[in-house]
Amino acid sequence: MSTVGNNTSIINNLIEINNDRVAGFEKVIADIDDENIDLKSLFQEFAQQSRKNSQELSAIVGSVEELETGNSVSGALHRAWIDVKSLFGGSDRASILSEAERGEDAIKKAYQEALSSGELLPDVTSTVSKQAHEINSAHDKIKALRDIAKA
Repeated sequence: MSTVGNNTSIINNLIEINNDRVAGFEKVIADIDDENIDLKSLFQEFAQQSRKNSQELSAIVGSVEELETGNSVSGALHRAWIDVKSLFGGSDRASILSEAERGEDAIKKAYQEALSSGELLPDVTSTVSKQAHEINSAHDKIKALRDIAKA
């Protein structure tokens, strides 16, 4: 039963960070001005990606133990930092993308830690690996846009 328990804990952490990612992107989407309107559709796509990830992960642990449906403390702090930054003029394209990349770094790290834990069951590893690949692609897309904006 400890393997199932470890899997559930790891998966619940991934659900939390996906929930954080959705909330973070929704916050940024609401605050984006017309000058950066193209980022809205990209961020909506990534928020939807995390909703799908959470649903897939929830299905894995749903029948085993209680699901984590909230956001993490670090995610709440990250969103609060975004709020403070926007008050001080951090709403230009490069700032938006830099902050989005910071969030993507966090979720990318969480997936790497989950996969390197060696505690996931094979079918869970398959799902988490697929999601990690998608997260890495999203991170790379945001990083490339950030690099262009800084140039």
